[in-house]
Amino acid sequence: MSKESVQGELEEFTTEIGEIENAEHSIIATGAAAAAARESLEDYTLRFAPRSYRKWGPGVVAISALGGIAYLADFAIGANIGIANGTGNALLGIGFFAIVIILTGYPLAYYAARYNIDLDLITRGSGFGYYGSVLTNVIFASFTFIFFALEGSIMAQGLELGLGIPLWIGYLVSSVLIIPLVIYGMNTLAKLQVWTTPLWLIMMVLPFAYLVFSHPSAIGDFFAFGGVDTATGEPLHKGVSFAGTMLAAGVCLSLIAQIAEQIDYLRFMPPRTPENSRKWWTAMLTAGPGWVIFGAIKQIVGLFLAVYLIGLTMENAGIANQPVHQFVEIYEDFLPHWLALTLAVILVVISQIKINVTNAYSGSLAWTNSFTRVTKTYPGRLVFLVFNVVIAIVLMEADMFSFLNNLLNFYANCGIAWIVAVASDIAINKYLLGISPKQPEFRRGMLYAVNPVGFVSVIVAAGASILVYFHVFGDGIQPYSPLVALGLALILPPIIAVATKGKYYLRRTDDGIDIPMYDEHGNPTDVRLTCCVTGIDFERPDMIASAVPAPDGSKQYISSLALSCDKTGEHVLPEQK
Repeated sequence: MSKESVQGELEEFTTEIGEIENAEHSIIATGAAAAAARESLEDYTLRFAPRSYRKWGPGVVAISALGGIAYLADFAIGANIGIANGTGNALLGIGFFAIVIILTGYPLAYYAARYNIDLDLITRGSGFGYYGSVLTNVIFASFTFIFFALEGSIMAQGLELGLGIPLWIGYLVSSVLIIPLVIYGMNTLAKLQVWTTPLWLIMMVLPFAYLVFSHPSAIGDFFAFGGVDTATGEPLHKGVSFAGTMLAAGVCLSLIAQIAEQIDYLRFMPPRTPENSRKWWTAMLTAGPGWVIFGAIKQIVGLFLAVYLIGLTMENAGIANQPVHQFVEIYEDFLPHWLALTLAVILVVISQIKINVTNAYSGSLAWTNSFTRVTKTYPGRLVFLVFNVVIAIVLMEADMFSFLNNLLNFYANCGIAWIVAVASDIAINKYLLGISPKQPEFRRGMLYAVNPVGFVSVIVAAGASILVYFHVFGDGIQPYSPLVALGLALILPPIIAVATKGKYYLRRTDDGIDIPMYDEHGNPTDVRLTCCVTGIDFERPDMIASAVPAPDGSKQYISSLALSCDKTGEHVLPEQK
C-alpha cells in the first residue's frame, strides 16, 4: 500500500468520525499502524477512550449500559436453579451472587469510568502485565459467545413458537441479524439501547405485576416450591442447605464477567467535575455494580414464572425454564392467545437484540485486542465480530440450552478467578497495601510482559476450582467450587505481591513526557501530542515517548495504537533500572 493511498484512507475515516482535527499531518506509517488508526471509527479497541469522543452525559451512558442487561437469560437461569434446587436454595444463591458482584464490581467500574479504559486495560496494570492479560481476554471473549449463544437460543425458541421457524434456522437468523447493528459501535448502540428500553420495561413489568395481583396464591406456592425432577416430573422437596445454595450461586456467578460488558459502556463516561459529581457517581454505581440488582430481580421473576407454569400442570416442567413460554402464559391470562403469543415473541426479540448487540460488540473488542497484542497486526474489529458470532452459532446448533447449568457452573470458576483477582489487586494491593500503583497503566513498554501477581493467581484459582468442580477432591466439596475460586483469587494477589515486593508491576515509572497525565480534577487530560508514526494527534494518556529520536535529534512521541503494532520494537523505551 503506497504512502498516498494510506493517507487518503485515513483522511476518509477522519471525515466520517469528525473527531481527528489534524488530518493535514503527513502519515508515514503503513500496514498495521495505519490500520490501527482506524480505531477512531471502531470504538477505541486498543486504547483508552479520549475526551474528544466522549460526548454523552452520565445518564445516557448509564441507560446504554443498563440496556444491555435486558437479556432473558436471567429468567432461564433463575428457573433452572430453582427447578434443580428449590426456591429456598435459589433465593439464597441469588443473594450470595448479588453480594459478590457488588463488592467486586465497584472497584472495576470506578476505574473504568474514572480513567476511561476497558477492563482489559485495567487488568494489564492490575497484576497481569502487558501480555499476561491476554489470558483474561480469552476468558471474557468466552463469556460473550456463551451468552450470545444462550440469548440467541431463547430468541430462536420464540421464533419457532410464534412463527414456526425451525430452530436451526432461528439460530442463524438471531445471530446474523446482530452483525449490522454492531458494526458502527457505541454511536449506534447508545441510540438502540435508549430508544428500546422504555418499551421493554412496559412489556415485561406490567404483565408480571398483573399476574401477582390477580393470582396472589402463586406467592405461597413459590416459597413452598422444593424443585422438580425434569426427567420424571416428580417433585423433589429439597430443603435449604449450604450445598444447594452454593450450587445455585455457582450458576448465577457465571454472570460475574458481565461487569466487563458494563465497563465497555462506562469507559465513555464524561470527566468527573464538581458540577456533575452527583450524576457521575449515580450513573457509575447504577450501571456498574448496580446492574446486579436488576439481574437478581429478573432471576427471581424467572423462577416465580417457572413455578407458576409447573403449578398449572406438571407437563410444563420441561418448558418452564424457557422465557418465551413464561411470557406467553402471563399474557394469555388477560389476552387472547394470538395476541399473547405475538407480544411474547416481540418481547423476546427486543430483549435478545438489546443484549446480543452488547455481547457481539464486547466480544469483538476482546478478540481484536488480544490478537493485535500477540501478533502486532490489526485485522479490524469486524473480523472478530463475525468470528465471535460463528462460535456462538456452533454452540446453539449443539443445543447448549439442554446442558446450560453444567456449562455455566464450569465457566463460573474461570470468570470468578479473573474478576476477583483484579478487584483484589485494586482494593487490597493498590489502596490497602500500596504495593500496586494506584494510577492505571496499560501502555506497552511501561509494563512487564507478565506480572505473576494476577497471572499466577488466576491460573491457580481457576485450576483448583475446576478440579473441585470435576469431583477430583471428592463429591462432598464439589458444590463449593465457586468458593474455592473466590477465596484463592482474593488472597493470592496480595500474597504474591508481597512476596515479589511489587517488582513486576512497572517496567518504567517515567513515560518520557513532561506534560501532566491528569487535569486539576484528576481526569485524564485532553492535551494532544503528535504521533511520530501516523502523524495524527492523540490525547496525552494515549501517548508515550519514542525510543527513536526525531531527525533533528529532538524527542518525539508515539501513540499506544502505533506502538502496539510495532513489530521491530524500535520505539519501545528501555527498561528503567
